[in-house]
Amino acid sequence: MTATAIEAVGTPQHVSHHEHRDVSGGWLRPAVFGAMDGLVSNLALITGVAGGAVSPRMIVITGFAGLAAGAFSMAAGEYTSVASQRELVEAELALERLELSRNPEDELRELASLYVSRGVEPELAREVARQMSVDPEQALEIHAREELGVDPTDLPSPLVAAVSSFVSFGFGAVLPVLPYLLGSTVLWPALIVAFVGLFACGAAVSKVTARSWWFSGLRQLLLGGAAAGVTFVLGALFGTALG
Repeated sequence: MTATAIEAVGTPQHVSHHEHRDVSGGWLRPAVFGAMDGLVSNLALITGVAGGAVSPRMIVITGFAGLAAGAFSMAAGEYTSVASQRELVEAELALERLELSRNPEDELRELASLYVSRGVEPELAREVARQMSVDPEQALEIHAREELGVDPTDLPSPLVAAVSSFVSFGFGAVLPVLPYLLGSTVLWPALIVAFVGLFACGAAVSKVTARSWWFSGLRQLLLGGAAAGVTFVLGALFGTALG
């Protein structure tokens, strides 16, 4: 057996023993935060109305009004925000595409200098930039990633953002209303359902943070509970004053 073969056998292969979290959050983050927003806002709305000693029927109507208003507002806001961002990115990509076709050498030097600034030797940087720029679409993708920080092949969809926000908000907002729909005439069953939902949403958020599930769950439970408590007191005060 040769020395090289002995080294190959005797040298242990590196094995990765850890995995990184999804720092972008993927779909989980917007879905959970949308549901949490709907849950907290509608819970606060319902407890505020309940504090004013109104009928269960009025609480249900108020809850669904809050659900509809909040869900449509979230969807419209997400659509406008994502659409505006996408339009801006597309305009910048069109400008970058024009520059690549009109001034390919300048763009090549720009890319090479960027690699040099990151520690690559000038000669190697120029060669890498040249090879990367052979395909115009690949060149556009690289320039977009390096200069704009975006992936032109993976731009967000305004429609998907709007629909997902609408659905997740609506799911969270309907939870405090469910006990009333099932025949409850008092507030505490709605509070129990809402508090369980708050804890679950907080625990789910721990999947994209470094916190433990119980800490995230308790934190969200306390925040949502505080919002419900404040609105209940305000509702009671206004109900007494107007009564």
